[in-house]
Amino acid sequence: MHYTEAKCILTSNNGMHGMNIYRGCTHGCIYCDSRSKCYGFTHEFTDIEVKRNAPELLDRELRSKRKVCMIGTGAMSDPYMHCEGGLELTKRCEEVILRHGFGFAVQTKSDLIMRDIDLLEEINRSAKCVVQMTLTTWDSSLCRLIEPAVCDTRRRLEVLHAMRERGIPTVVWLTPILPFINDTEENISALLQECADAGVTGIISFGMGVTLREGDREYFYDALDRNFEGLKERYIRTYGNAYEVTSPHNTRLMRLFNDLCESRGILHTPRDCFAFLNDLPDRHEQMTLY
Repeated sequence: MHYTEAKCILTSNNGMHGMNIYRGCTHGCIYCDSRSKCYGFTHEFTDIEVKRNAPELLDRELRSKRKVCMIGTGAMSDPYMHCEGGLELTKRCEEVILRHGFGFAVQTKSDLIMRDIDLLEEINRSAKCVVQMTLTTWDSSLCRLIEPAVCDTRRRLEVLHAMRERGIPTVVWLTPILPFINDTEENISALLQECADAGVTGIISFGMGVTLREGDREYFYDALDRNFEGLKERYIRTYGNAYEVTSPHNTRLMRLFNDLCESRGILHTPRDCFAFLNDLPDRHEQMTLY
């Protein structure tokens, strides 16, 4: 872990405002796209770069915004990785967001987020808060091979239930689904049923598969060699150096996905899910209506 003084913290892309408090990750997920060389890491991925002035920068940048909006985090680096337990930079940024009346959309795999559930509930009452959880693998033993250094799927589902009890909306990222590993009807059905039982607002899927590119692909293949005998060679034979690695069962699994979500009233197109994540209701207008 090493520290840096960042010059800015918020980025904007197509109306979305996001921040990365950390760079790198210690969760060890074998498929992590953030390891890809295109992101220009100049340090080891697990040597976490910590933007120690993130809360102060966020405070300054939110003060300058003329209109409140949703602030997102977690797209590139999990804001609740292990070092957050001691540093509490994510928590301090949430306090800034609450103080300025902005909304918050946070994406994680970690149950460390439960530490801040009271704060997240306050943000949701004053503006809007959405907790996003990544789920890939129902089987706990398989989950530990794929996502070895973070809590398993059952614990993440407990987090989703806890958020629902506090009235905090949730969205699940059902991605990636790895060909020949967790791309089974049994796995997808179990995850979807649990999501429905947890009352999630939306589930994001870009298709049943994974993306691989330089940096990410090599790490993934090394993990396959360690944990899944002969599977690396099968990937190479089937996909070569393709970026989009789609499950041979994609059509059937996506039909299952769409049918269940539609029957349970769950948002399930990326467009609808992202629209929900980025929509911050105008509380003043809401109060005027009443």
